[in-house]
Amino acid sequence: MNGWAIAFAGIARREFLRFTRQRERFLAALVRPLVWLFIFAAGFRSVLGLSITPPYRTYVLYEVYVTPGLCGMILLFSGMQSSLSMVYDRETGAMRSLLVSPYPRWFLLGSKLLSSVMVAVVQVYAFLLIAWFWGVRPPVIGYLTVLPALIMAGVMLGSLGLLISSAIRQLENFAGVMNFVIFPMFFASSALYPLWRMRESSTLLYDICRFNPFTHSVELIRFALYGQIDLLSFAVTLVCIVLFFGGTVFMYDPAKGLWRGRRGGSA
Repeated sequence: MNGWAIAFAGIARREFLRFTRQRERFLAALVRPLVWLFIFAAGFRSVLGLSITPPYRTYVLYEVYVTPGLCGMILLFSGMQSSLSMVYDRETGAMRSLLVSPYPRWFLLGSKLLSSVMVAVVQVYAFLLIAWFWGVRPPVIGYLTVLPALIMAGVMLGSLGLLISSAIRQLENFAGVMNFVIFPMFFASSALYPLWRMRESSTLLYDICRFNPFTHSVELIRFALYGQIDLLSFAVTLVCIVLFFGGTVFMYDPAKGLWRGRRGGSA
């Protein structure tokens, strides 16, 4: 077990070093949600009325409603950026040296995933701190109860990113794929608008949002911020973690995955 702990610590240290040495990555992770919170929320506040829906017990301002969705945005972008680094490491050969170690592939991929989620959670808490000064103040206990929800949502979104990265062979192709994944998932969800608003405008769009895994990760965070749990969102997020991470382990196995039999498949 000591060897496994050392291996995980090494992978986590590499992720944190990469994060601390790329300060623009931290700033970029905060700029996107802060633009929505400071600018878009101010504009939508007067035109988007919000009814009393769980977990809220009273009418809330739009910036209060949108904050959990912006936390999900940070996790989504962080998961995709971590997967982008996987493609880069595979091109440079760094991934080959990692995957040929004696440890199981699921452990190595899981360590990489958990390390990136830890970095993303730090970014989310930095955003919540800034939002607190802006007047978005959930119950104090919510800052603690939201941690498991952030980890689950981060693992699910990071697993999806790793699954996508397993099918991308060139770094140039991954950026385009990210746009086809990130923006539809983010905008076709409950991150920015309540689902009942979607249903009023389009039943088809409402169904798309309802079956979007990102919607359930956002709702899991939203309820957790107020010390509650949405059982449906919890179940959907957990199932998606199993499916996405299981698919990632399968795809990164050179004997079974998409790239079996091809030169460099183990990388």
